[in-house]
Amino acid sequence: MQIRRACPQDIPGISDLLLQVAQVHADGRPDLFMSGGTKYTPDELEKIIADDERPIFVAVGDTGKVLGYAFCMFEDYTGDTVRTHIRTLYIDDICVDKEARGQHVGTAVYDYVIAYAREQGFYNVTLNVWSCNPGAQAFYEAMGMKPYKVGMEQVL
Repeated sequence: MQIRRACPQDIPGISDLLLQVAQVHADGRPDLFMSGGTKYTPDELEKIIADDERPIFVAVGDTGKVLGYAFCMFEDYTGDTVRTHIRTLYIDDICVDKEARGQHVGTAVYDYVIAYAREQGFYNVTLNVWSCNPGAQAFYEAMGMKPYKVGMEQVL
């Protein structure tokens, strides 16, 4: 397995994984997420892949299949009047192919993102996790992440 920046040739594999993530969310919160959709179109993915401040890292198997990914975004609070002047690497989305789970792909991708963030001088790495996905939350906690804010709602 190799972990690297995504390239346009990875778009079909990334799109397949985006469908899997969307289905997890649709199953967990059908009131908020529709089944069968993806967060990004192929054209949007191509633009994101070209954006150095929105790196996508992919885990690719020996056959070239995308086994997992992490979508990241730079957040820079330098010059903010309230927050301290830090740079954060935000993980917008992370996924491992359902057929590759249990093979430590997620751990390898996460470790790669952490190493990248350290190398680039980020202060921290953050992400959001839906409470309807306790397996993901347990994974992130096992990686050493801790909650730093909580989103709340009241459905009407």
